Amino acid sequence: MDFSLVLVTLAAFATPMILSRFKIGILPTSVAEIIVGIILGKSALDIVHTGPLLSYASTFGVLLLMFLSGMEIDFSLFKKSAGPQTPLAKKKANQEPTVSPLKAAVGAYILATVTAVILALVFHVTGLFSDIGLATILFMTVSLGIVISLLKENELLSRPFGQAILLFAVLGEVVPMLLLTLYSSLVAGDGASIWLISILFIVAAFLFRKFRSFFTFFDTINKSTTQLDIRLAIFVIIMLVWMAEKVGAENILGAFVAGIVFKLLQPAEDTEQRLDSIGYGFLIPFFFIMTGVKLDIPALLTSPTTLVLIPLFFLAYVLAKLPAYLALRKYFSSKNALAGSFLASTTITLVLATLTVAEELKVVTAQQSGAFLLAGLLTCIISPLLFNKLYRPEPTDKKKTKVHFIGANLVTISAAQQLTQSWYEVDLYTDSQKNYTTYDSEANVHLLTRMDKATAIASGAFDTDILVLGHVNFDINYQLALAAKEYGVERVIARLDNPDPVINSQQEAECEKQGIEYYSSFDTRVGMMRSMIESPSIMQILTSGDARLYELTVNNAKFDGLELYKLPFIEEITISRIFRNHKSIAPHGSTRIQLGDHIVFSGSRELVSQVRATLEKLNE
Repeated sequence: MDFSLVLVTLAAFATPMILSRFKIGILPTSVAEIIVGIILGKSALDIVHTGPLLSYASTFGVLLLMFLSGMEIDFSLFKKSAGPQTPLAKKKANQEPTVSPLKAAVGAYILATVTAVILALVFHVTGLFSDIGLATILFMTVSLGIVISLLKENELLSRPFGQAILLFAVLGEVVPMLLLTLYSSLVAGDGASIWLISILFIVAAFLFRKFRSFFTFFDTINKSTTQLDIRLAIFVIIMLVWMAEKVGAENILGAFVAGIVFKLLQPAEDTEQRLDSIGYGFLIPFFFIMTGVKLDIPALLTSPTTLVLIPLFFLAYVLAKLPAYLALRKYFSSKNALAGSFLASTTITLVLATLTVAEELKVVTAQQSGAFLLAGLLTCIISPLLFNKLYRPEPTDKKKTKVHFIGANLVTISAAQQLTQSWYEVDLYTDSQKNYTTYDSEANVHLLTRMDKATAIASGAFDTDILVLGHVNFDINYQLALAAKEYGVERVIARLDNPDPVINSQQEAECEKQGIEYYSSFDTRVGMMRSMIESPSIMQILTSGDARLYELTVNNAKFDGLELYKLPFIEEITISRIFRNHKSIAPHGSTRIQLGDHIVFSGSRELVSQVRATLEKLNE
C-alpha cells in the first residue's frame, strides 16, 4: 500500500482535531484540509504523491460532495406559501412585517449574475482571462455548505434574513451547475447533442417514481447487515453519474441530481447522518487534501501574471455578490444586507469542481486554475470574518408564551400565579362580576358580558398560544374549546366534568379528534392520590417550590443530532425523559437530540430560563 495514502488518512484525521485544539473556529474544515494538502504536497514538504488509490478516492470524494450538496437543497423553500388558514393565523400575519425571502434572494442573485457577466467581460477585454463563460460561472458560485454552517452557528436559519441568504446560496449552486454542464458540452464540441442531457433528468424522475415509497416499508425489511438505505443511495449515485457521462454531461451533475432525487425520497434523519459520515468522515477529505497536494504554489508565484490574478480574482468573487446588497436592503437593515452580500461571496466547493472540469477540457492553465483556487480560499477566510463583524441581530425581546384562562376561580388564579412571569404572559377572562371583583387585584382579569364564541373573539380571549378552559360550566368549556380550535389556537386545554358519563365520553372523543387536551377534576384527584402512594418523591417534585420538573421542545437546529453529554449545561440539570413522536425514550449520555424532542428535566430555577432559551430558540 502506498505510504502517501497513510499520510493523507492521518491528515484527514488530525486536521479537525488541530482546529479544535487551537480553537480556530473561523476556518472551515474543508479550507483547512486544502491548506494541509498544500503543506504535504508540491508546495512545501512534497511527501504526498498522487497514486491510483488516492486518485480514485479523490474522484469519489468530489462525487459524494456534490451528492450531499444536492441533499442540502430544500425546494419547498421555493414554493409559494398558501398563506395562513385560520383566523388567528391571519391576524398574526397581518401584525407582522411582510418579508419575502424568496423575492429578496432571487432579486439579489439576478444582480449578482449580471455583475458576474460584466466582470468576466472586463477580464476578457483586459486580457487577464479570456474565457468569458468560465469566468462568469466561477464568479456566480456560492458555497452552500459553508453558508449553511455559518447560518446555523449564528442561529439564523429560521429567520427571514437567514432564509434569504440560504436561498441565495441554493441558487448559487444550482444555476452555475447547470451552466457548467451547458458550457462543457459546447466547449467539447457536443453542442448539437445537448438535448441528450434531458435523458439524465428523465432517468432521475424514473428513479424517484420507482423508489418514492421505499422508506415507507424500509424499516420492516432493513437489517443491520444490509443497510438498504445506504445501498440505495450508492446505487442512485452510480446510476446517475454513469448516465451523465453517457449523455455527455459532467459526472458531478449526475451526482448533484442524485442528491436531489434522494432528498425527495425523504430519507430518515439517521440515513442522512450515516451518509454524512461516509462522505465527510471518509472520502470527501481525500478530495480537499489532494486538491492542496496538487497545487504548486512556488511555481505559481514565479509568474507575475498569477501574482496579479490572485487578488483580482478574489475581488471579482466579492464584487460579483456586492450588488445583492441593493435587493437585500429592501427587506433588511443596511449592515445586515452588506453582511449577507459578503457571506454570499464565500465560494470553494463548486469552484473546485468547475476547475476540475476546466482542466480536463484544457481551457484553463495550471497557473490560472491555481489563482482561482487560492482566491476562493481567501473568500472562505475573509468573508465569514466580515459577516460576523457586520451582522447585528434585530433588537427583539424574547417572546413570551401567551396563556389565557377562561374562568376566574381559586384553581385558575392559583395556576396563573405560579406560572413563571419571564416565560408566560397570562390573562384571565370571567363573566362573573363577583369573581372579577374578588380576583382582579390578584391577577390580570377581564370581565366579559357573555361567555360565548363571538364575545371571546371580540375580547381577544382566543388571541393566545395556550387557552385553558377552567370555567365551572363544563358545557361552556366544551363549546369554547371547539370554537378556539377552529379559530386557530395551537393548544387548548379544557376541563370536562359532565355528570352524564355517555355525554362526557362523547365530548372526550370529539376533543381527541380535534386535538384538544382535556382533564376532569375527579380523574385529577384520583391520579394525585395514586401518585402520593406509589411515587411520593415524584409528588414532592410536583408540589415543591424548590424542586420542579420542566419541559421544553427542541427547536434549535444547532443541537440537532448532538449527544446529551455534549450539552453545555448537562452537568447542572437532570434529564428524566425524552418524548419523541409521542413515544417515551429513556435518556443516556449517548442519546442524540432530534428537532421536535420534548425533554423533561429538573434543575435550578435560575438555570432553567437559560436552558429553555437556548434549546427552544428557532433555528431551522
